[in-house]
Amino acid sequence: MDSDALRRRNRRTATFAFGLVTGMVGLSFAAVPLYDLFCRVTGFGGTTQTGRAAPGPTERTITVRFAAQSDPALPWRFQAEQPSMTVRLGEEALAFYSAQNRSATPVTGVSVYNVTPTRVGRYFYKVACFCFEEQTLTPGQRVDMPVAFWVDPRIADNPSTRDITTITLSYTFFRTIEDARRAGALANAGPHVGRAGAARTN
Repeated sequence: MDSDALRRRNRRTATFAFGLVTGMVGLSFAAVPLYDLFCRVTGFGGTTQTGRAAPGPTERTITVRFAAQSDPALPWRFQAEQPSMTVRLGEEALAFYSAQNRSATPVTGVSVYNVTPTRVGRYFYKVACFCFEEQTLTPGQRVDMPVAFWVDPRIADNPSTRDITTITLSYTFFRTIEDARRAGALANAGPHVGRAGAARTN
């Protein structure tokens, strides 16, 4: 093989290798948003849906239970204001959670959520909620946190979900990384979904 042919082959090999590395780097950066999109589209892991108006009530009803947890590093009392409610499929409903800061200083928290059974996530739509938003409460302050939602009537058409009669909506509040750092409680802080997660606010 002459030197010109060898140089051409080396250039092709280098170009292919560079393209392969570039593609792999691009996929690594895209993995998180693509996974998030996959969860939102499919309801994988109990991820709920957003952004659609309720189609209107049907005759069938379903019970929605409300669960509330807070991380030990967050000195709040966080609770659901109603243990459960029965709603019609396709009809928008409104539920309330509340939080109270039991410490002597301002504290900032942020919540994450999911629904169970996880396979119903694709049928549970949140119209408005407080998830992924940073919430700062002053000492002793108590706030109500509304959640507007509806359950897609198509849940009754899917063989794997049509026999489900109860859905549990769970929220967990964590102290933000920034607030924990200021308070010297960084080791016990929750996931950092504050400013970055705010872009996903519904």
